[in-house]
Order: sequence, then structure tokens, then C-alpha cells
Amino acid sequence: MARLRAPDGCPWDLKQTFDTIKPYLLEEAYEVMDAIDERNWPGLSEELGDLLLQPVFFAQMAREQGLFEISDALDSINQKLIRRHPHVFADGSAKTAEDVKVRWDEIKTLEKAGQGRDMPASILAGVPRSLPALVEAEKISHKAASAGFEWPDIGGVVEKLQEEAAELSRARAGEDPDHVEAEIGDLLFTLVNLARFLKVDPEQALRKTNARFRKRFEHVEREIANSGGTLSETPLARMEELWQEAKRFENE
Repeated sequence: MARLRAPDGCPWDLKQTFDTIKPYLLEEAYEVMDAIDERNWPGLSEELGDLLLQPVFFAQMAREQGLFEISDALDSINQKLIRRHPHVFADGSAKTAEDVKVRWDEIKTLEKAGQGRDMPASILAGVPRSLPALVEAEKISHKAASAGFEWPDIGGVVEKLQEEAAELSRARAGEDPDHVEAEIGDLLFTLVNLARFLKVDPEQALRKTNARFRKRFEHVEREIANSGGTLSETPLARMEELWQEAKRFENE
């Protein structure tokens, strides 16, 4: 990377900044997730390399500006892992994964206080706004719940879901698209909380549904093409028949 960023290196690499490379970090992370979902282990190896390129790129730009070295970043995470796992590297105790999570958060709070960093005004401030919306919703819900702002049981979430669905129906009867958008957002947020109560990752659940939809729709396209037809010419009833056929194949 240092060679690519040298004065006589690659014009494209030389032109990049922290801001221009930032989108690639997210893109490569999602490609890693795709490889895992598909159980494509050779592909995962390749995608992990692509993902690792991004921090190397960031670190090289930081080095050029005298901000830090890549070794600083690696030392930082090594020390953090040691500090936050006292049950492994010291005389701490943690019997369950939940114990580890609680202790991790406690140590994180102490670290910030020790660095003289002001604690955020809100417990939600530590959740990045740049996260995918479903992930952000799950994390801020979990944070609020940890402070006691929580339904007593899953029945309360189901009631809230029904309430939000009814509010969306009423909003649809009006003529305010912003109101409809807000109610859809509320409904999605409540669904995320239902998933949280059921210990389901909403982002992963939706990714799997997307993958199933792709597979089924590709079956519809393929069968129509094999019969010499086109999607635009095919009646909806026929497409639905092929869709159900694809679902049956999944269960065989």
C-alpha cells in the first residue's frame, strides 16, 4: 500500500481519502457476510482479504499524515482484549456469556472515565447512527431495555405490534405520506423488538428472507425462459404457480 501511495504510484490510490475509502469498508463487510451465508469458504477467504485491505489503506493514509501507525491500532485492540477479559488474563470471574458482556460494559465505562472523557448525555450515544437501520434499532432498543425501559413480557410487544398495525391502517386512510412513512417506521421498530424478545437477529433474518426470495424468483424466471416466454407476457397466476413450485423444491 505504501508503494501504491508513493508519488510515482497509482493515480487512483493516491487520489483517495478517508472519506472516499469509507464506503468500501461497508461494501466489503457485506460481501464477507454474503460468503458466510452461502457457506462459500474459498470465497470467504478472498473476501476477508478484501476487507482487511481497507484498514491497511486507512492506516497508510494515517501514517502519511502523522496520525498513527498500523501497529498502534493493533496494539490498542490487543490491550483492550486483555483488559476486557480479566476472567482469562487476570483473576476475574465470568461463568456465562452474559456475565462477560456485563463485565465488558463495566470495564468500558471505567476506561472512558479514566481517560477523562465525558460520559455521553444519553446511553444511546454510543450506538453509531451510521449502522444499518435494523441493527441500530436493535441496539438502541437493547440499551433502553438495559436501563429499565422495557415491556414486562413478549405479550406487551405483540400488543404494541397490533397497535402499530392499526395506526398504519388509519394513516393509509389519510392523504399524508409522511404520516404513513412514520407509521411504517414505528411498525418496523416494533418488529425489531419482537425479534429481540425472541432472540432473533432481525438483520440476519431479513437477509435470509431476501436470499429465499431471490432463489424462488430466479426459479420463476428460469422456468418461464425455458418455456420460451417472458415475465411481461406471463400471467400472474402462472408466476404464482412457479413460485409455489420453488417453495416445494426447498422442502424436498
